[in-house]
Amino acid sequence: MTSDHDQCANRRTDDGGRRVTSPRVTLMDVAKRAGVSRTTASFVMTGRRDMRISTDAEERVRRAARELNYRPSLLARSLRTNLSQTIGLLSDVIATEVFAGEMIRGSLSTALLRDHLMFIGETEGDPEVEKRLIQSMLDRGVGGFVYASMYTRRVALSKTLRAHPVVLLNCMARLRGIPTVIPDEREAGRTAVRALLRQGHRDGIVLVGEKAPHVIAAAERLAGVEEVLAQQGTELADSIDTLWWPDSSYRAVRSYLDAGNQPSALICLNDRIAMGAYQAAQEAGLVIPDDLSVISFDDSDMASWLQPQLSSVAIPHFELGRRAVEILLMDNRPTDIQRVPMPLRERGSIGPPAVRKRTRRARAR
Repeated sequence: MTSDHDQCANRRTDDGGRRVTSPRVTLMDVAKRAGVSRTTASFVMTGRRDMRISTDAEERVRRAARELNYRPSLLARSLRTNLSQTIGLLSDVIATEVFAGEMIRGSLSTALLRDHLMFIGETEGDPEVEKRLIQSMLDRGVGGFVYASMYTRRVALSKTLRAHPVVLLNCMARLRGIPTVIPDEREAGRTAVRALLRQGHRDGIVLVGEKAPHVIAAAERLAGVEEVLAQQGTELADSIDTLWWPDSSYRAVRSYLDAGNQPSALICLNDRIAMGAYQAAQEAGLVIPDDLSVISFDDSDMASWLQPQLSSVAIPHFELGRRAVEILLMDNRPTDIQRVPMPLRERGSIGPPAVRKRTRRARAR
């Protein structure tokens, strides 16, 4: 393994065969060998295409750089771009949240592909911890931040953070003009209900989950569902209010079914709710999807564990992380909200309404 110094300097051996490290090759050395000015060499090595540099001069510079084993200075590049080669990812608890690991991977992979290092820090929602993490990262040369949240919510950015390049990931600021990357939850709601409409569901669709207005994902998903149903001249048949956890949804759905209600399909606001709904349906003697269709959001691991496998609109964690880092490293960062599409993973939990199936069987006889 070689040190950073070894990678940045020329290596030779003396008469005794011992390795001797010579001073680091500079851009001026490359320019002299290529017979061009330092400015021209700089434009070539930094990929500038807005200057009129001949093909011959460009090739001489690149050949000189190869022959001299020249390595560009990351510090010099950071001064040119006003952003160091190190970025920081700050989060509440996303770094240890199992369902959001792909978001970290998307961010980190993209940073590495762009020759950047990334520091990752978790605040657990503590402002003092966040303050210390920001300062610690700045002390280590971090030139920009991705500020992430485990779930989509509004956040208040500190003055220190606002003074540096920052992109919000899976959260939104109360202030405008800050680059933001979030999943397109409203379109996800449209996607889910359209999948049910294609199967013939219309009048017996029930929403399951807490519709708290402060939960942005819930509000946006519901808005998308209601928009599409209104276009079809119908609406949700009912809603079952429950916390977003299996035990709570199991009790709520079981109580709803025991009261004699016969929904055609359930739209669960996340996969954990759907898991509880599965248990309630099974105990009520219902078979999914023969008697009851179920569709959900998140596409967590449990979606493929359930039997039948759960149809779920996926949160594109990797793509969210990738997009946030790409925007942070742009010369001209967009200042609007970037909504990332949420794809549907259609599996065995949705089918035609039970009434339609009974009618088909009767006609066949």
